[in-house]
Amino acid sequence: MAQDADPAKGWTNTGRQRPSWAIAPEAGQESVWDYPRPPAIVDDTREVVVSLGVLEIARSRRSVRVLEPASPPTFYVPWADVTPDVLVPADGASWCEWKGQARYWSLVTDDGRVDEVAWAYPQAHAAFARLRDYVAFYPSRVECFVDGERVQPQPGRFYGGWITREVVGPFKGEPGTGGW
Repeated sequence: MAQDADPAKGWTNTGRQRPSWAIAPEAGQESVWDYPRPPAIVDDTREVVVSLGVLEIARSRRSVRVLEPASPPTFYVPWADVTPDVLVPADGASWCEWKGQARYWSLVTDDGRVDEVAWAYPQAHAAFARLRDYVAFYPSRVECFVDGERVQPQPGRFYGGWITREVVGPFKGEPGTGGW
């Protein structure tokens, strides 16, 4: 399938001007409507912990956040900071106009399997090549923390953004946002 040479074509919200209906951030907060299009990759040295009950899946101070309009940041953790042998490839894939083809990962524990808890871009497009060695987790399927704060999942089954006190929306996935 041919991909559009300019995926930004047709997008009206590019982070250059916050829409009037967006929530204004307070001191120490970010509006997701100020995030750029195409998305940005930003280093983050805060402690990120991903777990399921007492099982620690990942712990890192070397994560990156992917920032794009309408979505809370998605935290990506280096594969090197993931507990070995807890993730196994899952069936299926999806396509991101910016990053390329995503592959999914399931969690295997002594108690069973939790499907599609994470995704990665092992062959990310050149502009996002840095993500090739990282994996992202769905906070709706596992417990995710940033410097001790429990992350709230982005609304909607497909989305994987991490909502913390530092971000304001509205967020893609909330009722009425289907056209975003």
